[in-house]
Amino acid sequence: MSDSIIKLTAAETAAKIASGELTAVEVTEAHLARIEAVDEKVHAFLHVDREGALAQARAVDAKRAAGEKLGPLAGVPLALKDIFTTESIPTTVGSKILEGWIPPYDATVTKRLKDADVVILGKTNMDEFAMGSSTENSAYGPTGNPWDLTRIPGGSGGGSSAALAAFEAPLAIGTDTGGSIRQPAAVTGTVGVKPTYGGVSRYGMVAFSSSLDQGGPCARTVLDAALLHEAIAGHDPLDSTSIDAPVPPVVEAARNGSVEGMRVGVVKQFRGEGYQAGVVQRFDESVELLRKLGATIVELDCPSFDLALSAYYLIAPSECSSNLARFDAMRYGLRVGDDGTRSAEEVTAITREEGFGDEVKRRVILGTYALSSGYYDAYYGSAQKVRTLITRDFERAFEEVDVIVSPTTPTTAFPIGERADDPMAMYLADLCTIPTNLAGNAAMSLPCGLAPEDGLPVGLQIIAPAMKDDRLYKVGAAVEAAFVEQWGHPLLEEAPSL
Repeated sequence: MSDSIIKLTAAETAAKIASGELTAVEVTEAHLARIEAVDEKVHAFLHVDREGALAQARAVDAKRAAGEKLGPLAGVPLALKDIFTTESIPTTVGSKILEGWIPPYDATVTKRLKDADVVILGKTNMDEFAMGSSTENSAYGPTGNPWDLTRIPGGSGGGSSAALAAFEAPLAIGTDTGGSIRQPAAVTGTVGVKPTYGGVSRYGMVAFSSSLDQGGPCARTVLDAALLHEAIAGHDPLDSTSIDAPVPPVVEAARNGSVEGMRVGVVKQFRGEGYQAGVVQRFDESVELLRKLGATIVELDCPSFDLALSAYYLIAPSECSSNLARFDAMRYGLRVGDDGTRSAEEVTAITREEGFGDEVKRRVILGTYALSSGYYDAYYGSAQKVRTLITRDFERAFEEVDVIVSPTTPTTAFPIGERADDPMAMYLADLCTIPTNLAGNAAMSLPCGLAPEDGLPVGLQIIAPAMKDDRLYKVGAAVEAAFVEQWGHPLLEEAPSL
């Protein structure tokens, strides 16, 4: 019974709870049992809130027993990336500097999940402060990819994607600064969506790079992602960058997927040297599939995309160097060296030395340098100009096409440790995803098969204009249905058992 429960989609689970075929407690206990059975190997979770999850589940069952109407995701378990504040349970952001910190309030995303009666199982592992592409930068150890535990599950949200692929949860929440929802989705055979910047509130989401960070849904199907997207999206007066506009009709689009008559762009800059042969093969097959489904394929040239990686690694570190200044050992979190003989500045320095990992230090130093007097215009200022050029390339492209498609990441999941000592090789994992963050557009990754050379998942990226998030789901649902009809769902049909 437990095995059959954990293989259900979120939509199926919610329907069975609403009908009384299953109770929310049964569903929650099945997933908690799965976590207990496999997470020692996967290490997707940093904290499992067993009692809290069961209490939420009992509340859902009580509502149903009282005849109250349940929401579309009531009683469905979820894994929450440990970057969102959660009242009464720890939020560490994968860092020792916040080890054991228990926030006094919920992030807006956390609150909206609770309001939707989603059962939060716990907090998932991540690269420290969301800085990384492999979840190897977590202060609490790496997460394994359920397809091959010796390989990375993507990053920074590898814990959330691994929880989905390991059937520890049917839903998860991630954040995407340069690809940290989509890249993990690609390498684990799951679905991940970066909504339009400002479409989901950032209030209570610990900041890495404020002009790029965006929370979003992670799931095993396009419809499940749409249902979760709808639950967490919408205007929030507590977030000054939140868009005051209706949420695009993402669920309707996911239920009525079609590409008939759509113009689909293929950017020439999203292929070439460094792309794995199997990834290119599956992408080309996906483009051909879109053509057969009735889409018109348009070749695009977006020359500024070649500069996106360089611009990102000036803008993001610059913003992180500012945001992380708040971790000073004075207000909350770790404090080291406060023995009464040292100044506040010395205590701050000692605490940061011990509390921050190497990648965080690298980016803070890089960002501080880029913002320093005499270098601001040459580095940060120039990067922002490139960002404008990338945005204009997107604007021109979307005059010709409805959506753009590309590989999500140039390679499949690489072995843990392979790129640990080569930051540039690690950064290249986000080559295809970064331009979207710089422009603020919406994007999705969904599975498009397995690479023939290693049998690991490949992701197809779909990019839509800002506030046209429904196009992602319309195209994604059509592609997903066609793939499932021809080859079956890769995660359900071919993923190895743990």
